Amino acid sequence: MSSVAAVTHAGRRVLIIVENLPCPFDRRVWQEARTLRAAGYSVSIICPKGKGYEKGFEEIDGIAIYRHAQPFEGNGALGYLAEYTWALAAEFALSVRVLFEQGFDAIHACNPPDTLFLIGGFYKLFGKKFLFDHHDINPELYEAKFRRRDFFYRLMLALERMTFKTADVSVATNESYRRIAIERGGKSPGRVFVVRSGPDLSRLKILPPVPELKKGRRFLVGYVGVMGRQEGIDGLLQAAHHIVHEMGRTDVHFGLVGGGTELSAMRALAKALNVDDFVTFTGRVPDSELLAMLNTADVCVNPDVANEMNDKSTMNKIMEYMALGKPIVQYDLIEGRVSAQDASLYAQRNDPQDLARKLIDLLDDEPLRKRMGEIGLDRVKTKLSWEHEAPRLLAAYDALFS
Repeated sequence: MSSVAAVTHAGRRVLIIVENLPCPFDRRVWQEARTLRAAGYSVSIICPKGKGYEKGFEEIDGIAIYRHAQPFEGNGALGYLAEYTWALAAEFALSVRVLFEQGFDAIHACNPPDTLFLIGGFYKLFGKKFLFDHHDINPELYEAKFRRRDFFYRLMLALERMTFKTADVSVATNESYRRIAIERGGKSPGRVFVVRSGPDLSRLKILPPVPELKKGRRFLVGYVGVMGRQEGIDGLLQAAHHIVHEMGRTDVHFGLVGGGTELSAMRALAKALNVDDFVTFTGRVPDSELLAMLNTADVCVNPDVANEMNDKSTMNKIMEYMALGKPIVQYDLIEGRVSAQDASLYAQRNDPQDLARKLIDLLDDEPLRKRMGEIGLDRVKTKLSWEHEAPRLLAAYDALFS
């Protein structure tokens, strides 16, 4: 960032609010915060506490981080309602504290959920700006979790509309989300900016493999992500069962990195499918352990099921796999193809047996794995890494304060 740009933005103060992950663990939010700070903005963050991030306040890299307790994690419609209501109250209370201790000229609200417009709308009464950072399409997320379109689905649509209406500028993670902001949210195209969640190559280092993680087997299939209901881990375990017990391939191990509400259920399912000896669940771990698993993997997998939510969403895990030069297997999803292109094989949608076949095809073809890994790494370096996205974020902020 040039010194001229930093001087231009000096004195502008931004408050970022994120509900579902602590910072700096939330990689997208942390990259955005550091980019704004480097451009001369004063940046504060409100987020929940989490494992390894228990301090109520700390300053990192010149960014003030305020964290609130999150007494429970919602599971089910009423559970989410209680979680988000608690979080909204805690975030508003902290916003008042930030206002007096740091000050802010704009609120940068990251969903889920789509309730932060209530805080943004309140402060707009006092001349503050409001930017909406559209991470998830919540109506489709609700439908993916609960497989129904009921009162709560319609409520999600209403909250989304009010969020877009309140926002001065909206940031979308891909073109599919941009179309939703314009067509469903009614935003002017000139006020919607695509800022992809590009990987930070200074964090995602290519390192030597750790053979012990393969548990004595020839191959390792790696996964990183949330262990939630819509992430398709059950389908991945069914694919593992097909590989081990129907294809007779006992030379493949699976390393699954991540935590979430379904982690214990997925461990139980692995045992029920008699593949628990072939699967390592790490839970949420530090970057060093995540990188060790992915660098050791011969192939990485994205088992996200085909639905309205996943078809339109860009998955951070895909970018991270490519940044480490790993070939990928995933279901044939629209935004998955946009991201990975020829760095991935594409299984038939929601077919665990075809997912299993594609994994074995790739594991058994070392030259193809090498070529696909090189394609993915080149795409990240030349098009998709965060250094290519940071100017788009700053352009959104120029529009916000113009």
